[in-house]
Amino acid sequence: MLAAERQDHILREVERRGAIRVIELSQLLNVSDMTIRRDLDLLDSQRRLDKVHGGATIRRAPSTDEPGFEAKGQRQVDEKVAIAEAAASLVTPGSAIGLSAGTTTWTLAKRLHDIPGLTVVTNSIRIADVLHAGGSSAPNVVLTGGVRTPSEALVGPVAVASLELLHLDVLFLGVHGMDPRAGFTTPNLLEADTDRALVAASRRLVVLADHTKWGTIGISTIAPLDRADVVITDNGLPAEALESLREIVDDVRVAARRPS
Repeated sequence: MLAAERQDHILREVERRGAIRVIELSQLLNVSDMTIRRDLDLLDSQRRLDKVHGGATIRRAPSTDEPGFEAKGQRQVDEKVAIAEAAASLVTPGSAIGLSAGTTTWTLAKRLHDIPGLTVVTNSIRIADVLHAGGSSAPNVVLTGGVRTPSEALVGPVAVASLELLHLDVLFLGVHGMDPRAGFTTPNLLEADTDRALVAASRRLVVLADHTKWGTIGISTIAPLDRADVVITDNGLPAEALESLREIVDDVRVAARRPS
């Protein structure tokens, strides 16, 4: 195998898994650890991945980088479906739930039409549209006001004020990143304020985060990891990361992604 082919293979594995160890790449590609380390040095210098101790991870975006809704919607689609299906099983008929803006929570919203008596509070126009499309079986929807972000969230003081007097049974929170020290984060300062208001209004917090969110850090923290009652991720999360997450969060659920 040529060096360029090997490096492309490394990039595909890092993208698929989110993170991978040198020893795994060495066994997978049947080359020495030293060869893999040289490849990782090169790919890191080209800003195509991040070399870390013992392996590599997906290249981290700047802490204020905020992709648009359409761009995010094309990423980790199978993982988001698996996470959304697991999250839907936690929704109780007749409850008041919150859905933060995001493509994973939007995927969850499409699975709520058959749950009777729901009231859904959201700061996402996209989620409100999905729920209203259910017609007579659609949940009651409360849409906060606010200023629209590139990721289609409604944020700012109007959104925060509308949440201060509400009381939700559970919040399903989508996040930009999760990290043991930084917590659950977002690249948008105003969105962080609005997400914190959603968290404060909720008795229970369920975070929906696919494996690529691990180690990603946005500029502003929404909440520490131990604030979550449940985290639902997918089986692409490396074993070491899963172990670290379970040391902090009591209930971590791993949804098995099914390729489309």
